[in-house]
Parts: sequence; C-alpha cells; structure tokens
Amino acid sequence: MEGIVSALNNIIWSPALIYLCLGAGLFYSIMTRFVQIRLFKEMIRLLFKSKPDNDGISSFQALAVALAGRVGMGNIAGVAAAIGFGGPGAVFWMWVVAFLGASTAYVESTLGQIYKERDVVTGEYRGGPAYYFERALGQKWYGILFAISSIIACGIFLPGVQANGVVNAVAQVTGEGSLMTLMGMEVGSTRLIALVIILLVLGFIIFGGIKRIANFAEYAVPFMAIGYVFLAILIMFTNFSKVPEVFGMIFSDAFSAQAGFGAAIGWGVKRGIYSNEAGQGTGPHAAAAASVDHPSQQGLVQAFSVYVDTLLVCSATAFMILSTGMYNIQGELPDGQFIVQNVAADIEINSPSFTQMAMESVYGTVGDSFIAVAVFFFAFTTILAYYYIAEVNISYLTRSMGKSASKTGLFIVKLMIMFMVAYGALNSSGYIWGLGDVGVGLMAWLNIVGIIIIFFVAKPTLTMLKDYEDQLKAGGGTSNKRFVFDPKKFGIKNATYWEDRHKETVEANRKNDLNLK
Repeated sequence: MEGIVSALNNIIWSPALIYLCLGAGLFYSIMTRFVQIRLFKEMIRLLFKSKPDNDGISSFQALAVALAGRVGMGNIAGVAAAIGFGGPGAVFWMWVVAFLGASTAYVESTLGQIYKERDVVTGEYRGGPAYYFERALGQKWYGILFAISSIIACGIFLPGVQANGVVNAVAQVTGEGSLMTLMGMEVGSTRLIALVIILLVLGFIIFGGIKRIANFAEYAVPFMAIGYVFLAILIMFTNFSKVPEVFGMIFSDAFSAQAGFGAAIGWGVKRGIYSNEAGQGTGPHAAAAASVDHPSQQGLVQAFSVYVDTLLVCSATAFMILSTGMYNIQGELPDGQFIVQNVAADIEINSPSFTQMAMESVYGTVGDSFIAVAVFFFAFTTILAYYYIAEVNISYLTRSMGKSASKTGLFIVKLMIMFMVAYGALNSSGYIWGLGDVGVGLMAWLNIVGIIIIFFVAKPTLTMLKDYEDQLKAGGGTSNKRFVFDPKKFGIKNATYWEDRHKETVEANRKNDLNLK
C-alpha cells in the first residue's frame, strides 16, 4: 500500500501541478490587479462587519471555519517537512505560493458564494466547487467528480494526518506508555487515551452541524493562533541576533537550495498548498456558508485567511526551527545521509518533532507541552473543517434523492471520518502523510483546472470585483447604503439564491417606500 501511495504521489505531484498552482496564482493576481494588496484594508473591515442569520454564519465565523481547515498540521509538521526535505529555501516558496494563492482564494471563494444554495434537510447555505462547476459550467459530471474526490480526500485521506500528528505530539511529551497489541499493531497506551479523547469531542461537535462547528472554531482558532505566534515571537527575541541570519538562509537557499532547487520549490509549494489550501477547493465550502451582502466579501475574507495561515503561522514555525537550529536536511544522498544534521538522525521529519524541540530549547518541557496542546487544537479544528467539507459534498450528491437519503449519507460520513481518525492515529506518519498529499493533489488538480475554465467562459469573479469596488466607491458598506447584488444584471445564470434574495430586497424596499408615502 505504501508503494502504491508513493507512486500516486509521484504522478499527482508532478512538476505540472506545482507550476499550475504558481501559474494560476500569478494569473489571477494580474487579472484582479493584485486584489490581495489593493483591498487589504477592506479585508480587515469585513471580518467584523457581517452577522449570522438563521441559515448562515458570520464572515468572522466563516473565516474561523476556513482557518480551522488551513491552520493545522501543515503549519507545524508541514513546515518542518518542507525544511527537512527542501532546505530553508522551501520557506520562501511557501511565502510565494501564499501571496499568489491569496488571489486564487478570492476567486474560488467568490464563486462559492455566487452559486450557493439552501440545503434540503437543514436549510443551511451550501456551496463549493461541486456547486459552481455544475451551475457555472453546466457540467454536472464534473461537479460529481469533484464531490466524490473531496469526500475521499477530506473524509478518508486527510483526517488521519491530523490525528497522527496529535498522538505523536502527545507521545513525545508523555512517552508511549505501556505497549499493547491492537489489530496487529503495537500501540502505546498514551496514543489510545489521546485517540479516545479526540473521538469523544469530535463526535459531540460534528453531530451538532455547521453552527456548532462555527461556534467552536470562532473561539478555538484565534486563541490557538495568537498564543502560538506570541511564543514564536518571544523565541525570535531570545534569538534576535540570529534573525538576519535566518532571513539570509531562506532567501539565499531559495535559488541555490542545499537540497536541490527543485526540492525547495517542490516541497515549498506542496506544503504551502497543503497548509493554506489556496486553489485546493476547500475554502469555498466555508465561504458559501456565510451570510453576506455581496459575494466578493467572502472572497476577500478568504484571501486574508491565506495570509494568516502562511505569512503568520507558518512563518512563526519556520523562524522557531531555523533560529534554534533544531532541524536536519535530508536530500537525495545515498544511504539516507543528511545534508545538514543538527539533531539526532532518528527524529522523524514528517512530524511536529522539530517544532517541539525548538520550543523545548527555549522554554524547556513547558514549550514541549505547549506544542502538544497547540497541535491538538490545530489538528482537531482541521478535522472539523474536513468533516464539514465532506458533509457539504454528501449533501450535494444526495440533494435530489430526498431527505432520507441525505440524512443517511450524512450519518455515514460522520462514522467514516471518526474511523479514519482512529486509523490515522495508529499508523505510521510517513504513510499517512502520503495519503494526505494524494487527497490534496486530487482536489487541487480538479479545482484549479475548473476555475480557469470558468474564468474563460464567463469571468463572474472579475465582474463581481468591479461591481463591489464601484459600490465601495459610492459609499457602500455604510449604515445608510448596503451592498446589493443582482446576478441577472450581469448576465450570471443559475445563481438562484441571489436571484431570490434580490427579489426579496426589491419587494422590501417597495413596501418601505409605500409606507413612507
């Protein structure tokens, strides 16, 4: 199985996908006139502007749910792997893919909002790539293909990575405990206890729907991210004299990489996309769940979430590891030799170990324990986000089969994701990370190709951006003038939610005018 996973990864993560991700980000940055810079101030304003309604969540909650998916093991173990296999220069390429990917995140999340609809069972807003491929392209088969791929990726392949990271981090702090045999595997009691806690809390939250997930993420995500970055900044101050050296390592190695130029780009882009998920098609699911006045608003909010994930949290991890020297670099040398070896050779690169050792070198065992706690929150909230994505796509596939089929499908995906969490927690991390990479790559291929085709067919996101900026210049967003969106005005078809909402707005305004008269 491990050989099959490795072979699939070599096909999916060929140079073609790496350059497709970078190329799409550059293309959308140019076409939107670098919206990720021009409207940065508006991104901040929007975070706290919208409020949830009965069927949707607020912009900040949608940001929190999206960040729950983006900020996970990729920020702690993923950055360590990028450095361990690609050298310090891989961090530079993570920054590049984040900056360019913010424009891709704007495009895909705006599409998620334009083509969202209400769920037949819950009444909640549903949307994502499957929905906009069907409605914008008129290609239902492509929507079904993405939905199936995302259920496999987010429901089967990816949760195990997060669960594996949690139990590894806990075991690093407390030890493996007493060993026992379970399903033919030797498992430490510590891992089993951590797994039981994860499953109990996970079951309680996911059986409560998007509202409960959003409420949990709204508080957990800011808490964990701020605390993590704060301790990383303290480490940077402790090693302040090394900060210029760290920048020098990152920039000099980006183009003359110790582990090979291709390795730096490959691992930087792969782990960058795994972490910030720009272009992967995950962000639009949370974006579609938000209650906003204009589709572009969630596009901007989700673009900002890419910055938070990579330029803030991933950078914090990279500076901790590089400034303390707690890393090895393993290139393509024979016999598993290291290009750089600063720590023991048996320290696993695809794990939170480098980050834990960096924290421990400054804060002692307290730092080690903090990383274990951070990993738990980072990974746990990501599992919640993966569940929600799988849930949305199950709803998409069963929406025409009646409420009974939809409820059955949702129940099955809940059980499936809990089983995969248990499976991932008890298996080897290298194999589990390989499965995660397959899942990310599948979704990225389908989504990026799809949104590029949508751009050349209709350009709805550019139309929305111009409309939003025109309304912004005219005073939109103030208490006296709300943003409005009429899809028919721009020739956008199949945006049924917004068509109905515009009719309701026009009717409400007509009644208000009559009352005033």
